[in-house]
Amino acid sequence: MSDAALHVVFGAGQVGRALSARLAVLGLQVRTVSRHRPPGLADGVDWRAADASDPEAAASAAEGAAVIYQCLNAPYTAWPKRFPPLQTSVLGAAERHGALLVSLENVYGYGPTGGKPLTEDLPLAATTVKGRARAAMTQELTAAAEAGRVRIAIGRASDFFGAGVTESTLGERVFANAVAGKRADFLGDPDLPHTYSYVPDIAAGLATLGTDDRAAGGVWHLPGPETATTREILTLLAGEVGHPVAVRTPPRLLVRALGLVNPMMRELAEMAYEFEEPFVLDTSKYRATFGDAGTPLAPAIAATVAWYRALDGSSEPSPPAAS
Repeated sequence: MSDAALHVVFGAGQVGRALSARLAVLGLQVRTVSRHRPPGLADGVDWRAADASDPEAAASAAEGAAVIYQCLNAPYTAWPKRFPPLQTSVLGAAERHGALLVSLENVYGYGPTGGKPLTEDLPLAATTVKGRARAAMTQELTAAAEAGRVRIAIGRASDFFGAGVTESTLGERVFANAVAGKRADFLGDPDLPHTYSYVPDIAAGLATLGTDDRAAGGVWHLPGPETATTREILTLLAGEVGHPVAVRTPPRLLVRALGLVNPMMRELAEMAYEFEEPFVLDTSKYRATFGDAGTPLAPAIAATVAWYRALDGSSEPSPPAAS
């Protein structure tokens, strides 16, 4: 693909910004689309203001795109209602401009697997509200592709962590607490293997899907650090912060009881199965096609700790530039 081709990234959260930076480092023409100008936008990246929930605004913001990346998200407590229309708008923009659509997904659509590793050929058999919403969004993309309306490439990642990631499982409740000398709060069994995806690796993987013709038409589990138990991650984290990191795991019944009065706890409880059985993301298909990739856990954790240490309560430090 020519370096002159325009790559348009919808979304300026942690992944969207990292992806825009990664594409810029590759020497590509990059435009980021979001409602508000994001902090820490990489040098050379154009920015357009648009509300992606408005199909016409989304299409206008993507004018000239050869590749469009869908890195949007919605508030977690309103995720099943507010996220699908965002994707529909971006899909419409890709169809209008004849652009390849690279869509970032999580792995909710698979549902429980009984501990079986997650591979791209698993059926979308979700049993939760958010999982069924995610599966329906995937089916929207694949139906459009099968009808010849658009070319797609889907990249899937597990629970995020990294610089700028605060609301995930390994966000403030783990990294920020550890840096502050507090116990880590974790919902689930910390002794089960669980794949966590590192934001710079997610960005690099999506950039590959948008620049390598072999990715089109496929679903790809994006590369990342090696899978470990959460307790093993806490041990590495303890080495970085210089003191032991204890973990507090509330009983499942308590979490579900809290969900009756706390909307966020209710949403977290719905997805608790991911932390009550082995949860291993198989990335062998990506690695066999595009080569080995992914940051080892130790340096990924060190970089994340450094970002949290830089927080001063008054401003957000910029995530490290994608390399």
